[in-house]
Amino acid sequence: MTAAAVPTIFAEHRRVARALRSSARLRSRADAAHFLVDEMAEDMIERLSFVRHAPARALLIGGAPAMLEAHLRQGGGEVAVDLTGNPAEPLAGSPFDFIGVIGQLDAVNDLPGALIHLRHALTPGGLVIASFIGGQSLPALRAAMLAAEPDRPAARLHPMVDARAAPGLLQRAGWKDPVVDTHTLSVRYSSLDRLVSDLRDQGLGNALAKPAAPLGRAALARARAAFAARAEPDGKTPDIFEIVTLTGRRSLAGT
Repeated sequence: MTAAAVPTIFAEHRRVARALRSSARLRSRADAAHFLVDEMAEDMIERLSFVRHAPARALLIGGAPAMLEAHLRQGGGEVAVDLTGNPAEPLAGSPFDFIGVIGQLDAVNDLPGALIHLRHALTPGGLVIASFIGGQSLPALRAAMLAAEPDRPAARLHPMVDARAAPGLLQRAGWKDPVVDTHTLSVRYSSLDRLVSDLRDQGLGNALAKPAAPLGRAALARARAAFAARAEPDGKTPDIFEIVTLTGRRSLAGT
């Protein structure tokens, strides 16, 4: 009996990698948004410090803020960085004592396969921490997109992982001591356009394999109006980002 083919929902990784490289260039601007990457990196440092995990060889995928690299290099640790690495494929240079993934896992076609590849790339007892944007994110943006096309709404945001499904995925992938938790980050925007700009800066655009055509002028006007209608008295509209973090190890037996 052959395994079912993995459905193609997201763009091939080469396209995603180009978007990530573009995002890295955008983040180099003085006014570029990078708050989500920084939030994930700070949280990762806190978790590593709490479990007192000081890896000799670490790999960072998808994002490598200077503060996280510096933390991992304390005591002479070796850190490899792959900003556009594909966790759904075998990881070069393994095994590693620690793998940190910022983003990426919310836009892979074979998420269970990616979790298995990450486990296989660890040394026995090695640790993975992976953070990405979860399915409860951006309710104001979603509502604006529905208002833009009330009759035939198109897929403007790619599907995101429901944190409630993550524990089962980790167990299927063979992770030991799996932990899934979430927290939210609230951000307030003066306009829909500013929110979209922040998403692009951080490589969080639509990753669907077959994205919809751009909004027309009238639809865009409806989206802007719907977003502005949610504004607080000072004229800024709040939206939230749900950050999902997966933590787990490879068994000491190396299985």
